[in-house]
Amino acid sequence: MIYNYSDFTFKAPSVLSRARRILIKPMAGYPVSYPVTTSREMMATIIKGIRKVTDADILILDGTPDGGPISPIFRSLGYDFPRIITLDVNDCVWVEVDNPLTKPLAVPTFWIPNVVLSSDYLISVSPLKVVNGFGHLSIMNLLSLLPSKKYGNSAKGGWEELYSLGIEKVIADLYFTMPFDLAIVEARQKFITSNEPAKGEIEEYGKIFMGDLYKVDVEISQTLGIKTNYLDLIKEAMVEFSP
Repeated sequence: MIYNYSDFTFKAPSVLSRARRILIKPMAGYPVSYPVTTSREMMATIIKGIRKVTDADILILDGTPDGGPISPIFRSLGYDFPRIITLDVNDCVWVEVDNPLTKPLAVPTFWIPNVVLSSDYLISVSPLKVVNGFGHLSIMNLLSLLPSKKYGNSAKGGWEELYSLGIEKVIADLYFTMPFDLAIVEARQKFITSNEPAKGEIEEYGKIFMGDLYKVDVEISQTLGIKTNYLDLIKEAMVEFSP
C-alpha cells in the first residue's frame, strides 16, 4: 500500500500481539542521516505502533559494509530508544541455512544471524535509494544481514565473489532463504547515487510504501521506473512454490 508521508502512522498487524520477539532491520550502514539511512522518525513511528499492541522484545539489527562496529552509527543516527535492543550482525551467532530453491540461482547456503531465525516477526525498513541506476529497496536491504566476517572484504569469498556470481541472483536467493514478513520503504525522498554511497542527489517524493517485500519492490519499481532485475528472477523462481 502507498501512503502520503504526512498521513502515515504505523498500525501494527494483529499477528504482532502474539509475538515475543520482533526484529527491525533498518538501512543503517553509514553515519549519515536520511535519506542515506533509515530515519529515526520512521523507526520511532514503527516502535510506537508496535508498543500499542505488545510488550514483546524489539530488536534492531544491522551491520556495516566494512565490518566495523555498528553501535557508534546507531548512536549517531539517534536509535537510542528505551527498552529496545540494538545488535551488530558481526556479534551474532551465525547459522548456515540452506537455500530452499531446488536449483539456487547463485548461492546454495547463506550464513545468517541466529537472532533472525529466532524472531517471530521480521520488518525491513529502508529509504528509497537508486545506486548506479538500480533500485536498492526492501529486499536489497537484507544484504547487510550477511556477516562481513564470512562475506566481507577480509574473508575468502567476500563481496567481490558475491558480485561476480551476479548480485541480482544473490539477492533473489536471499529473498527465499531469509523470508521477512513486512517491508516499509521510506520514500519521503528519493536518494540517487553512483560511486559515493553517502553522497548523491535528493528528490522529494512524499510517500511511504508498506506491505509484502516482493510486492512493495515491484510497486516502487513500476511506479517510479526503477531497474530492479532481481524481481524478475524472484518471479521466475516463485513457480517452484506454486500449488
